[in-house]
Amino acid sequence: GDTVQILEKCEGTYIQILGLDLVPRREFSMVDPDEISVTELYRLVRLFCFLTTTTSFLSRSERFFVKLNKNGLPKFPEKTERQCTLFVDLGSGDLRKDVYIVVHIIRIGKREKKNTCNVQYRRPFGCAVVSIADLLTADSKDDHLLKVYACNTESDWSQIHDNIIKKVNSRYNLSGSNTGLAVALQLLHGDIEQLRREYMVLFTRGVSITKKLGFSDVIMPGEMRNDLYITLEKGEFEKGGKSVARNVEVTVYALDADGQILKGFVAVGSGEPGGDEYHAFVLYHNNSPRWAELIKLPIPVDMFRGSHVRFEFRHCSTKDKGEKKLFGFSFVPLMQEDGRTLPDGTHELIVHKCEENANLQDCARYLKLPFSKSDLPGNNQTMKGTKESLWITSFLCSTKLTQNGDMLDLLKWRAHPERISDSLSKLKEIDGSEIVKFLQDTLDTLFGILDESSQRYALKVFDCLVHIINLLQDSKFQHFKPVMDTYIESHFAGALSYRDLIKVLKWYVDRIIEADRQEHIQQVLKATEYIFKYIIQSRRLFALATGGQNEEEFRCCMHELFMSIRFFLSQENKGSRPITQTQAVFLQSFPAVYGELLKLFTVREVATFIRETLGSLPTASQADCPLEAVKLHCIAKTVESQLYTNPESRCILLPVVLRLLQAHMQEQRDLIMCAHILTCMLILKNILELYLSILGEFVTCLLALLRHMKDRHYQQLLKRFTSKDELRDFLLHIFTVFRILIRPEMFPKDWTVMRLVTNNIIITTVLYLSDALRKNFLNDKFDYKVWDSYFCLSVIFINQPCLQLETFSASKRKKILEKYGDMRVMMGCEIFSMWQNLGEHKLNFIPAMIGPFLEVTLVPQPDLRNVMIPIFHDMMDWEQRRSGNFKQVEAKLIDKLDSLMSEGKGDETYRELFNSIIPLFGPYPSLLKKIERETWRESGISLIATVTRLMERLLDYRDCMKLGEVDGKKIGCTVSLLNFYKTELNKEEMYIRYIHKLYDLHLKAQNYTEASYTLLLYDELLEWSERPLREFLSYPMQSEWQRKEYLHLTIIQNFDRGKCWENGIILCRELADQYESYYDYRNLSKMRMMEASFYDKIMDQQRLEPEFFRVGFYGKKFPFFLRNKEFVCRGHDYERLEAFQQRMLNEFPHAIAMQHANQPDQTIYQAEAQYLQIYAVTPIPDSQDVLQRDGVPDNIKSFYKVNHIWRFRYDRPFHKGTKDKENEFKSLWVERTTLTLVQSLPGISRWFEVERRELVSRSHETHPPHHKVRIRNSMQSQMHNALWLRSVILCLFYFSQAFFVKDYIMNHPEDGDKIVRLRELMFDYPAVNRYSSSSLSSQASNEVSNITGQSESSDEVFNMQVSAWAAIG
Repeated sequence: GDTVQILEKCEGTYIQILGLDLVPRREFSMVDPDEISVTELYRLVRLFCFLTTTTSFLSRSERFFVKLNKNGLPKFPEKTERQCTLFVDLGSGDLRKDVYIVVHIIRIGKREKKNTCNVQYRRPFGCAVVSIADLLTADSKDDHLLKVYACNTESDWSQIHDNIIKKVNSRYNLSGSNTGLAVALQLLHGDIEQLRREYMVLFTRGVSITKKLGFSDVIMPGEMRNDLYITLEKGEFEKGGKSVARNVEVTVYALDADGQILKGFVAVGSGEPGGDEYHAFVLYHNNSPRWAELIKLPIPVDMFRGSHVRFEFRHCSTKDKGEKKLFGFSFVPLMQEDGRTLPDGTHELIVHKCEENANLQDCARYLKLPFSKSDLPGNNQTMKGTKESLWITSFLCSTKLTQNGDMLDLLKWRAHPERISDSLSKLKEIDGSEIVKFLQDTLDTLFGILDESSQRYALKVFDCLVHIINLLQDSKFQHFKPVMDTYIESHFAGALSYRDLIKVLKWYVDRIIEADRQEHIQQVLKATEYIFKYIIQSRRLFALATGGQNEEEFRCCMHELFMSIRFFLSQENKGSRPITQTQAVFLQSFPAVYGELLKLFTVREVATFIRETLGSLPTASQADCPLEAVKLHCIAKTVESQLYTNPESRCILLPVVLRLLQAHMQEQRDLIMCAHILTCMLILKNILELYLSILGEFVTCLLALLRHMKDRHYQQLLKRFTSKDELRDFLLHIFTVFRILIRPEMFPKDWTVMRLVTNNIIITTVLYLSDALRKNFLNDKFDYKVWDSYFCLSVIFINQPCLQLETFSASKRKKILEKYGDMRVMMGCEIFSMWQNLGEHKLNFIPAMIGPFLEVTLVPQPDLRNVMIPIFHDMMDWEQRRSGNFKQVEAKLIDKLDSLMSEGKGDETYRELFNSIIPLFGPYPSLLKKIERETWRESGISLIATVTRLMERLLDYRDCMKLGEVDGKKIGCTVSLLNFYKTELNKEEMYIRYIHKLYDLHLKAQNYTEASYTLLLYDELLEWSERPLREFLSYPMQSEWQRKEYLHLTIIQNFDRGKCWENGIILCRELADQYESYYDYRNLSKMRMMEASFYDKIMDQQRLEPEFFRVGFYGKKFPFFLRNKEFVCRGHDYERLEAFQQRMLNEFPHAIAMQHANQPDQTIYQAEAQYLQIYAVTPIPDSQDVLQRDGVPDNIKSFYKVNHIWRFRYDRPFHKGTKDKENEFKSLWVERTTLTLVQSLPGISRWFEVERRELVSRSHETHPPHHKVRIRNSMQSQMHNALWLRSVILCLFYFSQAFFVKDYIMNHPEDGDKIVRLRELMFDYPAVNRYSSSSLSSQASNEVSNITGQSESSDEVFNMQVSAWAAIG
């Protein structure tokens, strides 16, 4: 268990609480120290520390008690043992996040300011709470300052720590700015004895121990504990004839059977010695006080019977005398008449009224009265109807006393011998936690009964023992096994028990064969390990006590027992009584018996027992029989045991081990376990060294022989095989040996020369043997296994790391090529030649060999690729003949290509080669050219094009993923790939995998809205059904409904984080409908509240409107998914054009930024460079009805302005005809372009490709008068701006000069209506009304002069005006 140590420091010295600075108060109000006496100010302060949790808010530990004076210093500074404590017996589960240290501060003093008496009262002062998790995870090793809080209402004191933890701020407030205490916490691992050794300094000064409320995880034999915890919960009292409520003080006494007060057995907590009585704190004028005060009564077991606890109630007067008048009492006995203790739980005690002078010393008078309202007879309505009650909660932590009557009857079997049989039968019904709590006493009882009445109760005692042993096999009680082990070794005293245990165990084994039901016998056999432990220990005790008497009798009994075991193990299943499972149960526990037998028998005797027992197992059995696997496990445990390491016993065990092992290996069953057993058998040093040395010699001998063999030697060798089967076996063996020899671990890493020699010998041998393969195993004699072994060897050979010459230095590569050539190409040519000889047998290797051959083509060796790629044509051809299509080839090719290229294989050259028209190896043109000549030309070309496009995207993806941070390039590449898998390949599983890769990228980049849209792609593939789904990616095995629910919740959470609440509301509604259809009102309520919160966020929280940018990627140096394409990108928050352009240039550092908005020409498209064209675009919302509707708040409109946008526009000004230098407006036109995307923004990416662009140029809609008539409303909002006014006047002047002149009106009669409308708007404008036509002209002339005087060019004025038009239009 873990032990928590609390250390606190004050003024540099470590004590229990650091720097406690109390503020003097009376009735929760601060007082002036100058206005009260020194004696009144000098008070003792008591602090109580304990642990609690948020789940129950009940104390998990005793309370630690410290006395301090008014200055926060210890009352007894010389007693350092009272200044720190250890919270012990805390397991890992007790130190969860919701465990808190709670400090209650109680002051001792008088009640009233004017009160002159010296009567002391305990009064609540303050409370501090701190999470243990916060203390343990804090970076600082210094003390942690805690704030002290006080109740707003005194009656809430019992719940103050609950309210602080729950943060119910209305019920407490800060005690004072100078009030606080500091806590230092250290976590100490281990049991208490281990801590005593490791922290001797801590224990030598007598640190106090604060125990857990309850037992530790393991109760060791001999451990004694008998603590009764009583919590004063609350009381209900009458006024007693007073006009106000009473000030009730409760005094607690513990009394023995004679009515004498038990001295020192009332403890308020650790840190202070126990007292004779306890006084609860007083709540002012409260007839319904709640205390929640915990006290401990460590009463010895022998004093428990007859003892009781008395609670006396006194009214504390507020007058000068400060009298405490007794007005009632309650009591509770600690043990019932039958010996059971007071039950755990809450008890409502009767308040018996009495006077101050009542004599309570004679307890016999009131002990006859009823003490609890629950125990009152039904006809006693008077006592039940009284309002006065005291509620207490009791909890007993005892290793000797119990509240279970059946357990009590068993433990006290000598007092009631007639109940023994019944008590033994009821043991199995007792809760397991009660049994393990009294494990030692229960075991002592069982063996006591066995020793005294073995003839009568042996079988029942044995069954009880089996029940307890199997109880400890349960995961809940497994940690009690060491307790039983300790009991057997140190406390077990049944020296005669072995006889009865052997006899009963043999009785059960003898009846296995005839038993109709095997369940109980199987339970007995599960306990075999511990039954033998008791047998062996009992015999050892007997031999020690008698000097080894009856040794022969014991050995005879053991031999008879093993004879019965061997007989039952030798049986096979017969009819309706299958005993195979029972045999398996015994074999599972049998290896654990070996060590126990060695305590009394010699190594040879134990080995003989095991050999004969395992040898009795039936040899013939079914392959699916559960006994077979258990046999091997038993053999494995035997080989791993100390018996096998001993040469003497190993000689005895080896025959039976090998026989069982051979049977499994011959039938090819459980080969992995067989290999493990063989490894264990060879693990002995001398055997292993011999094996390795022999292996190395054999390898070199074999290679030397093969190296010297010539053609005639191979001919002679092949002629020696008289049958095809012999030749087949030889080829399979030699191919297997070669595969082993080229493994990387076969030779040390730096043995390059040895590896090259070996490979040269192998390829030479393969060239000779391939001829035998063609002659003997083709056509009607075709053997798939031999050919498959050959192809597998060839593929592994080519892919060897030691043959990848590209990874070597130039000089090393040159030497290898000069000496051996490129052995990969040689083997590739051999593969091609052998493939061509297969004929129609090629179908046997389709699609199995597609993956291996594809892996070979990805080796970056051009000649090898030229050789191997045409094989895929053959595969497609033969599959087309067989199936009418080559879907299998396509599917396997695509799946394998993705995995291989993700591993880093393949390159751009390979992609080009796959789709090239360059002549390839031999008579074959490119694969594409060859396919064009076939009848299935169209589908073949489609496949090659598809694979080529897939390689483009996979190469881009691999290159992008090498970059460090997440950027648009990674996201765009992933989007391109997943869309390809969905639209062109229809590969749903790969599509889903890349959805999640894209989702992870968005989360990393904090693109929460895009992450939601991405995960929504997978969500849309699922239905609200109960169809089971397999485990996939990070999803467990679950129903389709559960996975879709999880996806919905995740998407909603991300929409919330991305402030896209409108989309989250749609999913909330859908999920709420599902919950409602299942009547899941709890989750329905949560979903409706979440939906409501989204509406609130829409109205209350501000959202920024992002800007949008059109980006063109031109030039051949861009990745395929970007090359010569244009996109519209959704900018980040606060990101403007300049910042976006800089970000794009950072992502593409080699790109050149184009400075104009004109469409690039073919020169730019075909350039071996990167060009970026970036400018801002304006969204065109689809939801015009929402935007144009009156009364819709701007918070709502702002969403529809920038969401679900498919179309964008931008305007480019230009001059039509000759530019008029005097008035540029005459020739100025605006070209508007509309861009339509493939998907709306926002979506699964921050940018999407432009699908269509519509250009509107030189049209009536873009003619200047058409735009000018829409200027007025925008201008009115800018009237307060002087600079804007100057620009407006200047524009109006140019308008009049451009469009109101006679020449324009005569040449453009179609614009007559617009010219009239423009004139009306201009002269209706407030700025124009202040000027006549002539003054307007004069004012405009002055403005023109001012502008000219400022040396602004006409182009600058022009640009300013065009910008204004673009904004207005």
